[in-house]
Amino acid sequence: MTLGPRVFKTGLSITIALYVCAYFELEPAIFAAVAAIFTVQPSIYKSWKQVLDQLQTNTLGAVIALAASSLFGNEPVAIGIVAILVILICLRMKMESTIGLTLVTVLVIMSAPGDEDIWFTVNRFILILIGMGSAFIVNITILRPKHQGMFIEKARATFDRMSLLLRTAISDEMTEKEFRKQADELSKEIEQLDDLFGMFDEERRKLAKLRHIDVRQLVVFKQMLQSLHKGADILQIVEEHYIQGGHKEEVNLVFDHYIEQLTKVHEHILLSYEGKMKVGVLSHTVHLNENVAFMQRIMTFYEDEPERKLGLVLVGSAIYEYGFQLQRLERLIEREANKRVMH
Repeated sequence: MTLGPRVFKTGLSITIALYVCAYFELEPAIFAAVAAIFTVQPSIYKSWKQVLDQLQTNTLGAVIALAASSLFGNEPVAIGIVAILVILICLRMKMESTIGLTLVTVLVIMSAPGDEDIWFTVNRFILILIGMGSAFIVNITILRPKHQGMFIEKARATFDRMSLLLRTAISDEMTEKEFRKQADELSKEIEQLDDLFGMFDEERRKLAKLRHIDVRQLVVFKQMLQSLHKGADILQIVEEHYIQGGHKEEVNLVFDHYIEQLTKVHEHILLSYEGKMKVGVLSHTVHLNENVAFMQRIMTFYEDEPERKLGLVLVGSAIYEYGFQLQRLERLIEREANKRVMH
């Protein structure tokens, strides 16, 4: 178990919110702490957007709750109806992430004793604003998200897992239980990479004027992700169209050898990007003609068994696409390295 940046920032945001409330003698400070928890986000842009969205929906929720409270009091039925209305409004505004804190605001205001004045509502709303503000300040000043480093580290770890699965997929050496476990973990890691790239791309588009993000590097990251997706696709297609085929040893050796070659290429490309290998000295580089030769070789198998040949072609096509994406990734990385040398 590790203490991640978001966990640390959540705790720090709560602490700051509580201290601010104590300094201004605002009670109950727990509402500020709750608001801080809901506002901490994994990226600067998401944090900024969350604050803006929360400000809108919480203000609207507070107004509705105050009006409903004046008309109907704090009857449970009235609170429930207002909660439903607020949820629908948040969904209509496409601000689903603000529903939790907005409902807290509604409940806080509508659960107040009937004889409380307007200051009660203002006080609770200020507490929530303090929590939101504390979380936002912490998020943009402390341990600012380093998506680039996180992406590279995660991509490397994901490749290591995928490489193990690819190298044992044809030979079927791994137990089915362990293979399934590793494949599920791989799917989760690729999904996390998709989310990470999405945040990185979102900040590039939304905060371009505030933060300089190298678009060329983003293109490399996108291709890294595409290569991992294509490698993972092979695993599923092998399971569906190859494993049950009971193929000849010669067939197994051809597929196993070429997949092994591609995983080596993938590893060398990543090492080159990390600066651990000289650019242009990549060994085992698979060129387009080798991809074509591989496809031509598998077309010679099972000439008189078209159904079995079709299964091989489907698997071979997935492997071919993986090799093609690796070629693109290698060219992008070498191009970027050459530009850095020139500058």
